[in-house]
Amino acid sequence: MITSKGLPRRTAGFSLIEVLISMLVLGIGILGMAALQLNSMKFNQTAGVRTHATFLAYDMSDRLRANRADARGGSYDTDLNDAAPAGANITATDLRQWKAALGTQLPAGSGSIERSGNVISITVQWSEGRIGESETQQFVFETQL
Repeated sequence: MITSKGLPRRTAGFSLIEVLISMLVLGIGILGMAALQLNSMKFNQTAGVRTHATFLAYDMSDRLRANRADARGGSYDTDLNDAAPAGANITATDLRQWKAALGTQLPAGSGSIERSGNVISITVQWSEGRIGESETQQFVFETQL
């Protein structure tokens, strides 16, 4: 049987199936692009936080070098959970400003300074819970005074 357009009846709905399949393929492609964009934003934010952590560790190493005698004497030694010290001396001011910067510039940021002879280890820790990660990350910077 031939329809009014001159095509056999069996092929009358063939182009509709092609359109549906192409829409499915296009939908899967768009979902893939959205997932790619989401991962890109997540990795970009992680890199930004790591960059801040690196800058904060270098900032403290510069402060330690500026006050080398107190740094070698252990005045700057602090643990991750220690509060910023009170006082008006240079060491207390440096640690207070550094701990405040860690808390404001990093998500759940904290830091520690450990000394072993002339080698100083500066650890910066933060949480990556905002981007779906449940673990804390650390950046450890070692320098020699």
